[in-house]
Amino acid sequence: MFCRKITLTLFTLFIFAAACAAQPAAPAARADEKAEQIVQRAIQAVGGDAYLKVQTVVARGFFTDYPGGAPGIPTRFIDYISYPDRERTEFTGGGNRIIQTNEQDHGWLFDAAAKTIKDQTSKQVEDFRRGLRTSVENLLHGWWRKEGATLSYVGRREASLGRRNETVKLTYPDGFWIEYEFAALDGAPAKVIHERKEKNPDSDLMEKFAEEDRLLKPINISGITVTFVVDHLRNGVQTSRINYESVELNKPVSDSLFTKPANIKAIK
Repeated sequence: MFCRKITLTLFTLFIFAAACAAQPAAPAARADEKAEQIVQRAIQAVGGDAYLKVQTVVARGFFTDYPGGAPGIPTRFIDYISYPDRERTEFTGGGNRIIQTNEQDHGWLFDAAAKTIKDQTSKQVEDFRRGLRTSVENLLHGWWRKEGATLSYVGRREASLGRRNETVKLTYPDGFWIEYEFAALDGAPAKVIHERKEKNPDSDLMEKFAEEDRLLKPINISGITVTFVVDHLRNGVQTSRINYESVELNKPVSDSLFTKPANIKAIK
């Protein structure tokens, strides 16, 4: 499946035992039977055990911004993912190279044009963690259970002429929710929807935005279904497209890719 968002795509899963003992236990995760059946069907639709055993993804393609709803100039990228919570995305184009890297609850950015390498802001880290929370991988792997989320069945929705999607919803103890739509015909993932709140810089008021990912062009790679096109919409208007050219699964990915270099000269 693999549809991390390149603006980009579990909270820290490894925590020192002493720290865990000092924290209150997360609320028990809950799921209704109908929702669980839909999720299990979706797992089989994307490859079953073979999908669940994928540890790394190396993907190449183009990211296109849609300012004002119209496509801009595509930017080439290469994305390295090591599950569950490490990702490095490199963008190249216009003579520049930008590297965005996240590991657990921290991250760093390299900008070749500006000749800078710096830690990500708290907002940038928050955006990455939101991307992890809303990913299809989070739902299908069941990582959400560690955070005490609740899985429920929403119902069927119209998808296109003569087609329907089954919809399930994850709701976290902090109120954050994500809805996932799966094709009623074959169980394949089709959409991811959530609500985002941001401060309007003009009014200084918080505004709500409906965020939606449409998962398109499924391609089978060694028995695993991979989404090759992801369209992102905000309040019904397209804002970006991810178009993959190639995806390699379980290819060795060095830990050093995620480590912040000591200086610009050490960037690889």
